[in-house]
Amino acid sequence: MVELSDFQFSRRNLLLGSAATIAIGAKPGTAAAQASSALTASPAAETAPSTAKVSFTVNGAARDLELDTRTTLLDALREHLHLTGSKKGCDQGQCGACTVIVDGRRIASCLSLAVMHEGDQITTIEGLGTPDKLHPMQAAFVKHDGYQCGYCTPGQICSAVAVLDEIKAGIPSHVTADLMAKPELTNIELRERMSGNICRCGAYSNIAEAITEVAGRPA
Repeated sequence: MVELSDFQFSRRNLLLGSAATIAIGAKPGTAAAQASSALTASPAAETAPSTAKVSFTVNGAARDLELDTRTTLLDALREHLHLTGSKKGCDQGQCGACTVIVDGRRIASCLSLAVMHEGDQITTIEGLGTPDKLHPMQAAFVKHDGYQCGYCTPGQICSAVAVLDEIKAGIPSHVTADLMAKPELTNIELRERMSGNICRCGAYSNIAEAITEVAGRPA
């Protein structure tokens, strides 16, 4: 006579043995490889990237582009419009080298998609001044040696121009003590507002002197 305990033990062994056999027979990654093969063979995988038309004004000139929808504003400016003054530094929005002015506000152009700026007014360093006629901020940077290698300078200058406009418009910063009063261009305000623009060469004091001179305060 077969005992119930013997039957249970044998059944359990059978299940375990079957599972082990299946596990040994299966090749690692087979399912993933089959899925990948199916995806590669699918016509949808060969479809061209999605594109879209965008129109905006750059440095006073109307520009129309058809771009991959993943194109950043920085890449549109540099690669498609050949305005290479705005630099690609960290490509993560941390160094400020790509700063441009959009509708009067400074932004990190590496973090913004070009198709988001339909109809916007965009100003790059090329639109602020020319070698023959420098913008006052550009001239002040030269005068006070507000740059060393110059790589971050275009973003620094665009940001500095926007900072003065922010203060003039009464827009507070993180360190503004009285939100009901008009902010002033104090040293702490200036350093806070420019903190998103890194100068790898450490010309911060020279940059501060240039900005305060343009603001009308003695350097």
